[in-house]
Amino acid sequence: MKFTLPWLKDYLETSADLPAILEAMTQAGLEVEDAHDPKDALKQFTVCRIVSAKQHPNADKLQVCQVETADGMKEIVCGGLNARPGLVTAYAPIGAYIPGSGVTLIPKPVRGVVSNGMLCSGGEMQTDEDPFRLRIARFDDWKFRAEALGLSEEQAIADGGIIELPDDLKVGSPVADALGGDTVIDFEVTPNRPDWLGVVGIARDLGAKGVGKFRLAEVKPVPGQFPSPVNVRIDAPEACPVFAGRLIRGVKNGPSPDWLQRRLKAIGINPKNMLVDVTNYISFDRARPLHVYDAAKLKGDIVVQLGKLQVIETPVDAPVPHILLKETFEGLDGAKYDVEPDYCVIADDDGRRTIGFGGVMGGTSTGCSIETTDVFIESAWFDPNRTARTGRATGIISDARFRFERGVDPHSCVNGVELATRLILDACGGEPSDVVVAGNVPAGPPSVNFQLRDMKRLTGVDMSADRMEDILRALGFDPIVPARMKEASRLWPVDVPSWRPDVEGSADIVEELIRIEGYDKLPDEKLPAPEGPVRVVVTPLQNRVRTARRVLAGRGFLETVTWSFMFHNTAALMIGGANKLQASLTIDNPIASNLDYMRPSMLANLAEAAQRNADHGASHVRLFEAGPVYPGDKPDDQRMHVAAVVKAAKARDWQGAPAAYNAFSAKADLFAILQALDQSPDKFQVGAAEGAHWHPGRAGTLRLGPKQVVASFGELHPAFLKALRVDGPVLAIELALDALPAAKAKTGKTRPVLEKADQTPVTRDFAFVVEEKVPAGDITRMAMKADPKLITAARVFDVYRGANIGEGKKSVAVEVTLQARGTALTDEQIEAASSAIVKSVAKATGATLRS
Repeated sequence: MKFTLPWLKDYLETSADLPAILEAMTQAGLEVEDAHDPKDALKQFTVCRIVSAKQHPNADKLQVCQVETADGMKEIVCGGLNARPGLVTAYAPIGAYIPGSGVTLIPKPVRGVVSNGMLCSGGEMQTDEDPFRLRIARFDDWKFRAEALGLSEEQAIADGGIIELPDDLKVGSPVADALGGDTVIDFEVTPNRPDWLGVVGIARDLGAKGVGKFRLAEVKPVPGQFPSPVNVRIDAPEACPVFAGRLIRGVKNGPSPDWLQRRLKAIGINPKNMLVDVTNYISFDRARPLHVYDAAKLKGDIVVQLGKLQVIETPVDAPVPHILLKETFEGLDGAKYDVEPDYCVIADDDGRRTIGFGGVMGGTSTGCSIETTDVFIESAWFDPNRTARTGRATGIISDARFRFERGVDPHSCVNGVELATRLILDACGGEPSDVVVAGNVPAGPPSVNFQLRDMKRLTGVDMSADRMEDILRALGFDPIVPARMKEASRLWPVDVPSWRPDVEGSADIVEELIRIEGYDKLPDEKLPAPEGPVRVVVTPLQNRVRTARRVLAGRGFLETVTWSFMFHNTAALMIGGANKLQASLTIDNPIASNLDYMRPSMLANLAEAAQRNADHGASHVRLFEAGPVYPGDKPDDQRMHVAAVVKAAKARDWQGAPAAYNAFSAKADLFAILQALDQSPDKFQVGAAEGAHWHPGRAGTLRLGPKQVVASFGELHPAFLKALRVDGPVLAIELALDALPAAKAKTGKTRPVLEKADQTPVTRDFAFVVEEKVPAGDITRMAMKADPKLITAARVFDVYRGANIGEGKKSVAVEVTLQARGTALTDEQIEAASSAIVKSVAKATGATLRS
């Protein structure tokens, strides 16, 4: 939000300087971002007068001028077409820095003649011979142009000439004083303070702060001269409960007055014509958006309704009697939009033609131009939520939308019409009709019961009842204070002004009081120091997250943070279909249409992030994230997972292509995390992957028991990646940190004695014939259980399928390592262990030894 200092002083009678005003704004909660005085950029430039101008001896387009300056007489080479004796213009001395070009002036010969400074133009010098061929038309965002400074065409020449200033200016006086320019203040408006989107609201708060006296004249109604020929009908009061308007006929539209143009230009708005400029001015002046229609272009009365489908009648012999089509609307920005059924639509022609989106943007079909003679002014109140939804759906960004979706004062509709009427009549003439008001003004914020004790309880500040009453009344509140025993009263009913929808309770009143009184009045008391040494309390789950992040970072992954939401269609792919989506996990008011469901997994978001990195040239993307997921049916069912993805491109190397990252690489990264978390990989069962987003046969799971899945790893399914528009292959891991069993507590500070295996290990190979459905991991796990003290390892080294094995069966070859401690193994011990292995595997899986 931008405004100028003189604009503020229209409503704030103050002698405070700019630093005091900025300090007061900051103390009152208005976060000042910038205060820009255009005169600062012109301090080096002074007024000068050309005494004589002669043709340059060596250049046809240059003149050698003798110039009276603040530094005395100077000889300056100038390429301005209008340079002539007696001309008063702007002078830049040697050593002056030109902000618009970044050049510091130095004396330099120009075709043999040294130029001792520069005569400043309003545009770019047109001659190549001029060594100071500079575009000084802008100093920061303030221009040396007539249309930007409010100068007449006679005072400044935009192209090909130097600036022409009034003849009565004193030589050596600052150019900034002659050209003027107001200080522009820019501050950030918090979403809960829509009244700060108008200069009046800012002045009111500063007046309450004590910077000056707030003054706001009562809006005097302009008497209507005739009944309005344009009436308003509201068919959707839930979208627009009240609509005020007025017709003014016989206006002579044209450029707005200089003072109005200067204010609009200062805040970055390009003036167009008086009718349009008035709506922009009142929007920033009173936080009251308006719209104007060319009444000659209206077809009948104005109708406020929700969007409708167009009914297209078909021929008699057609299979359907009519076709329903969406109406297309062309906005003032020149873009075309489909009219959706939930949009608030301004229509004419008995509701058959859309001429605007309520609270968002008007249309070209009824827009005002310089030829407009009859104008209809709109001042309505539109539902903030519907306005925000329409704005997001259409992508339209406008000042009206910005204000309506935050909440405009519903009681300002008629005042907005009256203010616009007075400005238009003063500048354009015309004859106003009676004001038309359709609908009813919605109720303002309800009254609040202010508990006086809350001031001390919430802030620690003792404030007198008189002071509290003064602050509230200065802010526009109306506290009902007992005439007697004011200090002893405990509760004040407070009527909240219609422009403050953010005030809902006693704590909000306290916030207003301390904001105006000053946060520096808050007591400065230190909290008592805790007894004993300071200890950092970290939960076991937080330790697991920290450890997992450290491990993955050490293995070459980069941490990222993605949204905790995703598109509901993507979630359906991951959980097994749209019928499994939970309404409780659907976001009612998503920040984007494709982020409308709480994520059941992080993998989709990570895969899309990896693709974005690849699209920007990254050749080997390794990303991970630790955060919440929502795999259950309620938002409270939050789980803490860590997930990682790898998207690797084919690498070229003089030694040959390196080994590709595959499912076993992902498994190794997963096991590295588990080992760092004191979770022995031996306790987990390896099984087939679950979920349509995993590639069958190229992905797996780690389980605690047959049903509890704690981790998944492997390659993501190509069809799933295609739905995400991600190029495969992509490998991934996902670990449920809160599903892991608690690690065994360490009883002592010393490490246990190392049990050294001092005997040579012995290996034995077994080939088990099992059903095709039996996982190879079950075989190795049962082999290890046959004699845990003697068997140190079991691994699969071959899988065979063939006719001699039998249909539906496979042969799994396992190498088992036996290693004794103390004494060497005997043949009898080896045979006994082998028999135990065969029995253990056969009992659990139904396996037989391959003959």
